[in-house]
Amino acid sequence: MAETLTAYCVKCKTKRPIANPEPVFTANGRPGTRGVCPECGTTLFRMGRTPAHEGLTPPEPTQQPRRSSGKARKSGKTRRGSKRGRPKLVIVESPAKARTVGKFLGKEYTVKASIGHVRDLLKSRLSVDIENDFAPTYRVIREKRDVVKEIKQAARQAEEIYLATDPDREGEAIAWHLIQAANLPEDRVRRVVFHEITKSAVDEAFAHPRGIDMQLVNAQQARRILDRLVGYQISPLLWRNVRSRLSAGRVQSVALRLVVEREREIRAFVPEEYWTIDALLAEVSTRHLPEPERPTFKARLFRVEGQEPHLPNEEAAQALVHELEKAAYVVTSVRQRQRRRRPSPPFTTSTMQQEANRRLGFTARRTMQVAQQLYEGIELGDEGSVGLITYMRTDSVNVSKEAQAEARAFIAERFGEEYLPPQPPVYKTRARAAQEAHEAIRPTSVRRTPESVKPYLTRDQYRLYELIWKRFVASQMAPAVLDTTSVDIVADTEGRVPAGVVEIDEALRAELARQPRYLFRATGSVIRFPGFLVLYEEAKDDGEEEGANVQLPDLCERSLLDLLALLPEQHFTQPPPRYTEATLVRALEERGIGRPSTYAPILSTLQERGYVRREGKRLIPTELGEVVTDLLVEHFPDIMDVDFTARMEAELDRIAGGERHWVQVLRDFYGPFSRQLEAASRNMPSVKVEEQVDETCEKCGSPMVVKYGRYGKFIACSNFPECRNTRPYLEKTGATCPECGGDIVVRRTRRGRTFYGCANYPACEWSSWKRPLPVPCPACGGLLVEENRSTVRCLRCEERWERDVVEQAERETVQP
Repeated sequence: MAETLTAYCVKCKTKRPIANPEPVFTANGRPGTRGVCPECGTTLFRMGRTPAHEGLTPPEPTQQPRRSSGKARKSGKTRRGSKRGRPKLVIVESPAKARTVGKFLGKEYTVKASIGHVRDLLKSRLSVDIENDFAPTYRVIREKRDVVKEIKQAARQAEEIYLATDPDREGEAIAWHLIQAANLPEDRVRRVVFHEITKSAVDEAFAHPRGIDMQLVNAQQARRILDRLVGYQISPLLWRNVRSRLSAGRVQSVALRLVVEREREIRAFVPEEYWTIDALLAEVSTRHLPEPERPTFKARLFRVEGQEPHLPNEEAAQALVHELEKAAYVVTSVRQRQRRRRPSPPFTTSTMQQEANRRLGFTARRTMQVAQQLYEGIELGDEGSVGLITYMRTDSVNVSKEAQAEARAFIAERFGEEYLPPQPPVYKTRARAAQEAHEAIRPTSVRRTPESVKPYLTRDQYRLYELIWKRFVASQMAPAVLDTTSVDIVADTEGRVPAGVVEIDEALRAELARQPRYLFRATGSVIRFPGFLVLYEEAKDDGEEEGANVQLPDLCERSLLDLLALLPEQHFTQPPPRYTEATLVRALEERGIGRPSTYAPILSTLQERGYVRREGKRLIPTELGEVVTDLLVEHFPDIMDVDFTARMEAELDRIAGGERHWVQVLRDFYGPFSRQLEAASRNMPSVKVEEQVDETCEKCGSPMVVKYGRYGKFIACSNFPECRNTRPYLEKTGATCPECGGDIVVRRTRRGRTFYGCANYPACEWSSWKRPLPVPCPACGGLLVEENRSTVRCLRCEERWERDVVEQAERETVQP
């Protein structure tokens, strides 16, 4: 009988048998066994050789990285390969990017994908040696061991090794980690950077390789360590005092604070009543026209005795209406001017996420996933795989001269020379601390119009590409020209205007204009030249004014007007609107919090942790989110301070620029933080938050509540520990089972794969891997399921439908 291996479990605080034992070797070649605790799932490790190690070859020690090259030199294959010319190895992050880049480089290059990071801090512990200058402990991610092994083997055969990871700090850090994890010989390693995956950009990058920029690496490393220090040292306090499996983050928690404080502003807001008065007017000279043809317009009461009107209630408004009904109305001033409206700059990461949320309803995460696909390459028939957009993590609005020249030629052909500005426009970023001077997000070629590539794109890819393409082309077009008119109208209640006239003299006009008792104003604008507006106009957030496009009749000073009606209207002051993903991203960017690569993960984490829920597009903090925010603001005022977080971002920028050493930045941060951490560990109170459900326990009658365990949510009796009744947490889809009429709920297999099944299981065993929709089939009323991103299928009649045909009906069903 084989001996049972045991190891000490740091969570259970006792020795446990090692479940799923796996023979491994350490970096210096020593044997050991890795597995998991059968009770809590914590990783267990034990040194020493076992029979399972027999026949396994230990890895070469990391202290002797040249040993592998020595073996390669002994190989006859290597000598023969060198005579014929050894291949060149290129390493990128993703398989899609590898395919596209490989097509441009040709057969003499071998392109491998690291599939993201290959090395990271250990998850099981802090992995930062605070006493030793914050030295991090990295290890190769378990799932990437085979990837690293494959890269090592390819590197032995390669004449040169090119690291072509993304052109930002994270990409630079991935390249450095690849060198360390795969023991790449630094004398053969080259770093290449390109901001678009096109043949010309790739060729240019490989013609000018460089070394690893350690300043960018250290900036990214400092960010990673800062986030680890905050997350791994504050989160346990939340587990102990609030609930297990919560998290705190250096940037995430500040974003949550913005959402919570906005919600409290809304709750505390007391609406105030006020009234406005509009006058419906027409020129006296048009009385001969039939009523439907007579030009009319509205003017609003603008001043009373030189002050803004103060109409707090209906009584005040009606009193004024009675007086104004007897007045004569005279045009005292007509001002006309021409206004030029410039187009919006091309997209940055944050503006792309905002506009995709407003126009397409995309979350930040969905936007970045689709943009990544467009950047890495799409198969375009005979043209092969081509990157359609430039790099999508940027806060720059710069555009290359070549791209501007191509856009200008296209605009002249498609719209005409009059739609071109005399000089290519230059834009300046509005971000507080813009960095990483890439280009803006733009199509790699404006000649690839959305219509021409539509057959090769999914619905989401097409919609986002169309948005990026239109925004960029519009940004290079001429401004729109608008004729604006502002008309001042005096309501004469003192009888100074003679009766029966159509027009007054200049002296009386000047007298009325000098000190009017009641002044109305009408404004309007007409587009004289549409410019960029023929192609694109930026969407507005809720609560933002769209800008009037009202045309006024041709009015002349001194003309008399007929009062057709006075229109008093009641209003109430409005609280600030709740954040949407778009407006929260904008708020973070304006305050200098986070960076382009962090916005999507922040928003996802807030919702996944249960701190924020979405209603429509609005973000609303949960009770849990408010409790966590209050605890963190009280005990970690610096971490939760918006300005402090922005200053830390600026410090990271200074590290990237070589102005500060990363270790000193961490020391300056950790001193005050450690003192706050120590005080919080002593003083933070216990605040238990439980989510109620509309169910009662069938065993004792107590209310049921939502709890969180190792495998996610479950429902338990609130009378625990006296009653230990539990039920699975069922997430309803809104669809009904086609066999028994029960609710269809989200379920998961033992390995975590999502499927959909009847809530009446095991009495009803209906299930599907495809997500069901809550709307019936338009043809037969059967159950619709997702076929793919753009198509749905009926399980009864097998009819297929475009998703956008049923999407509106789905929204109306889910959100009545």
